[in-house]
Amino acid sequence: MSAFPEITLVRHGETAWSLSGQHTGRTDIPLTANGEAAARALAPRLAGLSVSAVWSSPSQRARNTCALSGFGKGVIIKPDLAEWDYGAYEGITTKEILSKRPGWRLFRDGCPDGEAAADVGARADRIIAEHRQVNAPVLIFSSSHFLRVLGARWLGLPPEDGSRFVLDTTSISVLGYEHDLTEPVIRRWNQK
Repeated sequence: MSAFPEITLVRHGETAWSLSGQHTGRTDIPLTANGEAAARALAPRLAGLSVSAVWSSPSQRARNTCALSGFGKGVIIKPDLAEWDYGAYEGITTKEILSKRPGWRLFRDGCPDGEAAADVGARADRIIAEHRQVNAPVLIFSSSHFLRVLGARWLGLPPEDGSRFVLDTTSISVLGYEHDLTEPVIRRWNQK
């Protein structure tokens, strides 16, 4: 347990599109039955966690993961926690994109009619600034690519470096500090 305020991150449970590898930004699809079961299984994994606030992406996959894990009461919906806007690549797999645009990389190239890494990074920066104003432990439910950028920005890395992190569905990660509030670190990442 850290003496400094931490952010606990939870990626939503499985959806049909996370299972198939389709980019799911703003399409609001539900959890699968397995996703719901995994979300309920978060409750004992998060037992004993004391937070001053619970924040969630507006997506039903994040909100339902939050509720099924036992943290739905009093949750605050934050639009900045929404997943990457994939624009023209919404609902398409990376393999399909690469067949038409060889060499494409989400974190480097962004999405036509959607967001670039810098756009997602700006949203992550606002969440970090808000957490630092709250100066207390916060629990966040969101999606993979946004949370990966949030982790990179927490460390002061460019948003593109979110590509170096991976997050499984219903994984738990913790952002915190080492010696003082000037030393942000990743305390845990992608725990299942």
